[in-house]
Amino acid sequence: MNAKDVMTLDVVTVSPDHSVRHAARIMLDHRISGVPVVDDDGRVVGILTEGDLMRRSEFGFKALASINRQFDSSEDNAGAYVKSHSWKVADVMTSDLVVIDEETPVSRIAALMEEHRIKRVPVMNGELLVGVVSRADLLNALVTAKLDDTAPGDDAIRRSILTRLREDAGVKGDELTLTVADGLVHFSGVVSSQSERDAARVVAEGVKGVKGVFDHLSVA
Repeated sequence: MNAKDVMTLDVVTVSPDHSVRHAARIMLDHRISGVPVVDDDGRVVGILTEGDLMRRSEFGFKALASINRQFDSSEDNAGAYVKSHSWKVADVMTSDLVVIDEETPVSRIAALMEEHRIKRVPVMNGELLVGVVSRADLLNALVTAKLDDTAPGDDAIRRSILTRLREDAGVKGDELTLTVADGLVHFSGVVSSQSERDAARVVAEGVKGVKGVFDHLSVA
């Protein structure tokens, strides 16, 4: 699946000229953790997230003190002061955007979220904002994902498991015996680690048509 298959189309946005209080209220009302910031020309100029709002002066002196200890230069401290005190979205938002296009695979989206520690990514068509993919959208894709297309029959199940063990899980299976009877999978033999033992079970459980997995493996 790609971004266009999972993204939210009805995107809630705010203006860089909006107040932080107004943006926070919008996030609360819509139960979202971040909003793209769009200027009067329709350009996405940033994103405002819960993380941007956590280090606010309203949360007390200790929050500000923790900010000041993180920076060495006066320029960084001045910037932290602006983000913690300004009431203008443009001053508080994250400007260094991570964006994707409609054809970006969900695997790449998940990797970007993990790499940049973000919860949502704007989806662009050129300079036009067409959607947002959030972690919730990816979870929904996980829940609704179709089962694999393994052909019916014990032989097909066995071949599928062996292929996935070798190509996906990295389990060689040289000393592993696999039998399938009426959809029931039996593993026996020796694997090199508990991780390989667990991987064999997980691979088998993920194959369409498997009714049960019986683990008789031992770890070398």
